[in-house]
Amino acid sequence: MKFSIAALFVGIMTSFKASAFSVSSKAPRTNTVLQASQLEQLSQMTTLSIDSGDLKVIKEYADTGFITDATTNPLFVSQAGSSGDPVYQKLVDDAVEFALASDESDEDSIVALAIDRLAVNLGASIASIVKGYISTEVNPKLAFDAEASISRGRRIIAMYEEKGVSKDRILIKLPATWEGIVAAEVLEKEGIQCNLTLVFSFVQAVACAQRESHLISPFPGRVLDWYKAQDNRTEPTQPKDDEGVVLCTRIYKYYKKYQHDTICMPASWRPSRGPGFEIDEIQALAGSDRMTIPAPLLEKLDATSEELPRALDPETAIATCDDEEIGNGMMDEKEFRYLLNMDGCGNDKLAEGLRAFIGETDKLEKVIVEKVRSSNADA
Repeated sequence: MKFSIAALFVGIMTSFKASAFSVSSKAPRTNTVLQASQLEQLSQMTTLSIDSGDLKVIKEYADTGFITDATTNPLFVSQAGSSGDPVYQKLVDDAVEFALASDESDEDSIVALAIDRLAVNLGASIASIVKGYISTEVNPKLAFDAEASISRGRRIIAMYEEKGVSKDRILIKLPATWEGIVAAEVLEKEGIQCNLTLVFSFVQAVACAQRESHLISPFPGRVLDWYKAQDNRTEPTQPKDDEGVVLCTRIYKYYKKYQHDTICMPASWRPSRGPGFEIDEIQALAGSDRMTIPAPLLEKLDATSEELPRALDPETAIATCDDEEIGNGMMDEKEFRYLLNMDGCGNDKLAEGLRAFIGETDKLEKVIVEKVRSSNADA
């Protein structure tokens, strides 16, 4: 009797195992169904920010729990200012009213204040949606004026605090010109955290870290654009050979080896291998401290369920970094300007990026000027 029960048990277990094997061999997608999306996988190794000014889209992704931060730039603020959408129109009207009620007397100063206020209004709205950092940009026209950038950074923080948003949630965005880096150094000492943007070269990244910027935003996609244009390259590039990926990987390794606390947050992406491979660079930099990603690429990551290997980790970075510390640990202005000018990509793309951001600011200024003049006429 005991033998029969044992035999029956073995038979059942054997049948169960065979059945399980049969199901898995016939349905290999079982593992795919159970596998988390690459968006979820990435969020477990890299802190993610959404690169958007669209409040509805930001909320949609914040609700997933995978996105904690948000970044804005002059394009998003400009779009908010000119969209005509009632939600954004209220932000614009409030900004203009605030500037007109201030002590500023000349039109240029009123418009500048209104633009800063609009950026803060948009940022405060975003702050009510995400739980982490909100990046807000200082007017890019001040890229070569450290003192003015410092003043604007302080003003932006003061307006956030007036709205009840703590300064520890705000990153003041400054372009990584020498003046922007110096401005960030002053602000950081005052407890105002900065995001140095438009980083296209290793020398910019090193100077930012040496002067203790909180965070930098290198743009791997635009770096790739530059090299492809220089080489007249039309064929696909393997992600590991993508010059933007190579730059961000180099920065990550350098920061870990020399124990710089500056966070590396890549932004602005391109498909290394061309159309159909839009998340190439993101996958190749999985494990970065942070990333900021636009909604269409977040959607592609969410729709992809293959395993996402970690590409960057601190221990490997320290062991494989080949760079020496530049400038004996503190680069001066002359060395920075020389090395940046010797870097064709860094020099060209920084200038191009500033022109693009300033162009968007010009568009916004026209909208604000019209509203200021209209309000004055009505008064």
